[in-house]
This record gives sequence, structure tokens and C-alpha cells, in this order.
Amino acid sequence: MHDKQPAKRGRTPKVAPEVAPEVKAVPDGVTAAFEDFMGAFEAFKEVNDRRLAEIEEKLVSDVVTRDKVERINKAMDDQSRMIDEMLLKKMRPSLSRGGAGEIEAAEHKAAFDAYIRRGDESGLRELEAKAMSAGTPADGGYLVPPETDSEIGRRLSVVSPVRALATVRQVSGSVLKKPFSPAGMTAGWVSETAARPQTGTAQLAELSFPTMELYAMPAASQALLDDAAVDIEAWIAGEVDIAFAEQEGTAFVSGDGVNKPKGLLSYDQVADGVWEWGKIGYVATGAAGAFSAAGASDVLVDVVYALKAGHRQNASFLMSRKTQGQIRKFKDADGNYIWQPPAKAGDPASLMGFPVAEAEDMPAIAADATSIAFGDFRAGYLVVDRVGVRVLRDPYSAKPYVLFYTTKRVGGGVQNFEAIKLLKFSAN
Repeated sequence: MHDKQPAKRGRTPKVAPEVAPEVKAVPDGVTAAFEDFMGAFEAFKEVNDRRLAEIEEKLVSDVVTRDKVERINKAMDDQSRMIDEMLLKKMRPSLSRGGAGEIEAAEHKAAFDAYIRRGDESGLRELEAKAMSAGTPADGGYLVPPETDSEIGRRLSVVSPVRALATVRQVSGSVLKKPFSPAGMTAGWVSETAARPQTGTAQLAELSFPTMELYAMPAASQALLDDAAVDIEAWIAGEVDIAFAEQEGTAFVSGDGVNKPKGLLSYDQVADGVWEWGKIGYVATGAAGAFSAAGASDVLVDVVYALKAGHRQNASFLMSRKTQGQIRKFKDADGNYIWQPPAKAGDPASLMGFPVAEAEDMPAIAADATSIAFGDFRAGYLVVDRVGVRVLRDPYSAKPYVLFYTTKRVGGGVQNFEAIKLLKFSAN
């Protein structure tokens, strides 16, 4: 072996570079809340498995175990609701800062702000004259700026689940008429020299979707309007969007069609075996106000396969949070939970591989209630929006407050009756 050579004079020995410590990203509020939700789900599965084992062994579960399952189940619902609210805040769109229409948008915003704060209509009238448009209806009022209009529409799609699932059309008139063919053309086989008799012609049905007026009337003091630090447009959107969304959500589910959209549960319902166009088919659970004791989840499979394959591939479940909490306890024949949590924050939970949308307007489980809907809602339900949200400033009716009469015209109804099926909690 050779001895080590001494280091040469004048040369600095090499030093290993210092390795910077690994910096871990701090999870944001949504990520942290989602991790807590997933942890709660793991705890839920563990306790629910214990409950099922107790039932299998002793034919009854311990009351402590049952209470613990319900507490964790409720905690998961609360955590899911908190995540939804946090995501709703994050989805607030930022106003555009560029583009060809930046100058026009800025002028409209400034003119609208002057109208809201001081009742000064001159700027909006000048803009209407430039555009040669009639923005003021017979009863007065002005179109809100595009930023506010899109803000309200975007937040509605989050709060109102049916709107997010359905097809949305914008119209300039008061009614949307849509032709639909319940049955296509007929065809037949013939030999080379046989006569070709005339085949049946496709019949068209006309569906009509009138738009109804939805309104809100928030009030503000003049002191609030004089405060330049207050974003009036954001305030109007914040006051109006939740009120509009709650009314819409109820109407899209159970509205009777009188001065409001017709909800999907308001149409005639028949057993799926005798389904016909114009009605919505349902599958019965076999027990009044409950799932069947024998194979509780089997009826969910029946509902899934009651839908045609073309609609099934785009289908979703629609139910309330409480109904979803009950289904969360079900397992398939292999012992796997049929309800699965979302893959990441913002995604829907899944039931047997299909997304689950929560609609608190869906009825709770009760005798003869149709508490679960399953279908391709984009093909099955149509939401009609008349373009524009209007605001009329009223400083006289409620002094010393200024009222803002805000209106939007919305319609809706089923456009394809075979694309939606219901689960009815009844014996037959």
C-alpha cells in the first residue's frame, strides 16, 4: 500500500457542498380539511366493521358502537360541508384585466357604480346610446356589468347541484321551444327484388320551457353606499347569489311549474316496467320508508341498470347528505364499501363507481318518497337562462335605506324522460 501524499501547499481542500434541508409544502386549508376527512373515513370504516361483526355474532350491535358510528358519520358530513364552503370561496373569479373589451368594461363598471351609489343614470344612458341598445326595460333597471353577471352565474353552479349537472341554455326571449323525437324512424330487411313498403316517419314532440322571474331585494344604507372602500358589485353578488341558488335548487328538484321551473320530481312517476314517454320511471326498494332488509344495496344496482347504457356512462346519483350518510354504511357481497370518498378535494364522492351529487332539496327517506335520483342529468334536464341580471335602484320605498330590486329570469324542466330514474322507498 502507498502512503497518502501530503496536500500540496497553496491549494484549498475541497469541501462537500452543504445540502439544503428539504422544505415541505405547507398544505392549504382545503388540503388539510380533506386529509382530516379521509382520516375520519378510515375511522368510520373501522368502527362500522366492528358494528357489522357484532350484528353477525350477536344479531345486535352494541349501543356504544352504534353511537360512535353515527358520531363519526355526522363529523364526516360536517367536514364535507366545510370543504364545500372553502372550495366555493376559492372559486370566486377574478375580474379580467385585459382583452379587447377592457375599456368598455371599465366604462360600464364605473357607470354602474355611479348608478348604484348615487342614482346617477347619465353614464349608463350614454353607454346605451353608444351601443344603440335598449338596456332599460319598461319598468326600469339596468343590466349589471358582465363581471357581476358572470360572478352570480358561476357561484350558482356550485351552490345549486342540478344546475351544475344539467344542460344550461341562454335565450333572449321568454320561452325556449325545443323539438324532440321520442322515437326515431323505422327500418326493415328486404330481399333484393322485394317491394320496399314505406316505413314509419319519426314523430316530433315540442317541449316548451318558459322563463320565470326570480328576484331578490337587498337593502343598503346611504352611508354604506358612500363608503368608497366597499365593493358594491361584490356586495350585490354576495347578497343575491345564495338567495337565488336556494330558490333555484328547490325549483329544479320539486318546483310545480307555476311561476317557477318544473322540478324533476314533479312529473308523473310510474314503475319502470310500465314506463312511457312523458313520465319518469322508478324502482321500488321493496319496503316502505326503508331499504329492503335482504340485500339493501341490491336495489341500487337495479336502478343503475334501469338506465340505458348510452345514458348510464354519463350518469350521477342525486340525493341529500342524510341519505348519503345511510348508504355510506353499505357493503357489497365481497365486503367492500360501495360508497367511496372523493379522490381529492373538490371531486365528488362515488357510489358503485358513479359520482354522487348532494342536493338538500331531495326528500329524506320516508314511506313512498323518491329520495334518490340516478341519471344522465345533462341529457335529461334543461335549465334555461334569459340573458342578463337586472338591478333597479329604489331610494324612496324604504327610507333611509336604498333598495336594489335584482331580477333574473330562469326556467327549467325535463327534456328527456328516459335519461332519469328514481328510487322509491315503497313496497311496490
